[in-house]
Amino acid sequence: MLEKKKAVVIGAGLGGLSAAIRLAGDGYDVTVLEKNERIGGKLNIRSGKGYSFDTGPSILTMPWVLEQLFESVHRKLDDYVQIERIEPQWRTFFEDGTSMDVLSDIPDMLAEMKKVKPNPDASLMKFLSYSQEMYEVCMKSFYKSSISGLKELRTQHNLKELLSMDPFHTVAEGTKKHFNNKHLEQLFNFFVMYVGSNPYQAPAILNQLVYVQLGLGIFYVKGGMYNIAKGMQEVLDELRAEVLTDTPVSHVVIEEGKAKGVVTENGDVYEADVVVSNLEAIPAYKALVPQNSKTKKEVKQLSKTYEPTVSGLVLLLGVNKQFKDLKHHNFFFSEDPEREFKQIYDKGIPADDPTVYIGVSSKSDPGQAPEGKENLFVLTHVPPKTAMKKDGDWDAYRDVVLNKLERMGMEGLRDSIEFEYVFTPDTIEDLYGSNGGSIYGIAANKSTNGGFKIPAQSSLYENLYFTGGSTHPGGGVPMVTLSGQLTADLIKKHDEEAELQAKNG
Repeated sequence: MLEKKKAVVIGAGLGGLSAAIRLAGDGYDVTVLEKNERIGGKLNIRSGKGYSFDTGPSILTMPWVLEQLFESVHRKLDDYVQIERIEPQWRTFFEDGTSMDVLSDIPDMLAEMKKVKPNPDASLMKFLSYSQEMYEVCMKSFYKSSISGLKELRTQHNLKELLSMDPFHTVAEGTKKHFNNKHLEQLFNFFVMYVGSNPYQAPAILNQLVYVQLGLGIFYVKGGMYNIAKGMQEVLDELRAEVLTDTPVSHVVIEEGKAKGVVTENGDVYEADVVVSNLEAIPAYKALVPQNSKTKKEVKQLSKTYEPTVSGLVLLLGVNKQFKDLKHHNFFFSEDPEREFKQIYDKGIPADDPTVYIGVSSKSDPGQAPEGKENLFVLTHVPPKTAMKKDGDWDAYRDVVLNKLERMGMEGLRDSIEFEYVFTPDTIEDLYGSNGGSIYGIAANKSTNGGFKIPAQSSLYENLYFTGGSTHPGGGVPMVTLSGQLTADLIKKHDEEAELQAKNG
């Protein structure tokens, strides 16, 4: 009987867990090594005083990605994770006092749009058609294989399909063309923040995210989003893969240009035929492989082309009251979005008037907070540490955020806080190793990377691969989960090519 090939996955974020499931399903003997006390990466949990919080992603889109992963190893997602649709999808608040709900029912959404554009005409339908066409074209390539650049993309599409991706415009140019209305442009531009990119720089292809949400829906995982990670752990247990927590990796063993395994910080050696890093590619090259001139040159080139996405100030607030105007998902928008994005992306400073997201899972899942109280997940995007012009004063910025929320209708917020836990770019970087505390991996930038991510296969070392937000297709729950599957597909393809080559001599 042939001995199984061995795979080591560094990091148990959703990308790493997804890759581990697929590799185990493909016959590998899999070991996952996670430095923190729990699996899940940025999708994690905190609790206290009866409040439970998901610390990272709070919105689930494209559940078919999870279904596809579980089906690939002959399991049903519903047996592990219970998901339910959320409606309204978002409630939005503008500085001029306008409030709009984002709804998947088109007639109802048109009625909401009349609050800011008395005659919405056919703009929404045209925009959704434009967005849907992009999504459907991407289903043929972008979501099917690990694409590293435009050359690969061109081989999979005809000219008409490539032009349907609106390649000459940015996200913001696409929304302006369809709506020419400051409220609606700001609303639909913000969908690109699912992947942490600037709508004034990101390629228009990302306008497909509007169809992903309005057309396909957004979802919540009953009992908390962390149950996704728990479900993946159950599957890995059944597949007899080993998942070790509190096990930081010291370095990848490189011999003759090939990854041969890893060594943990306490000196344990795990030999492997393939190594998959769920730690982002740039930090992995800086910390896990030999620091020679070749590696340094690669890091310099990658850093120039692939900038990290935004980081964030996250406040987990347990409050002793219920805010009746809030829904499950809420956005409090800035007065001037162009100024906001310029401050964050061009000037490297936190916006003085930021957009603030608040997730209140207890609205849909009352067990997440004590009776009569609520759990507020408050997220404000800030520059990554790599772009910050000076160290952030996060106590002062907390005041900026709370002042804005109280000014825009959340009266008595400060006085109602009875539990609080804070994440800053420093803690995000320390916990998850992400580049500069990036939340979503690599920013999609039309001029520097065309929206593409770092290739999943290392260009320096054989048998070393990457998964997660820095690789194709990017950040967010469905994308990083899909990245794990696509990286595993790439490994399988290379295995098959090697076998064929060996057979043919």
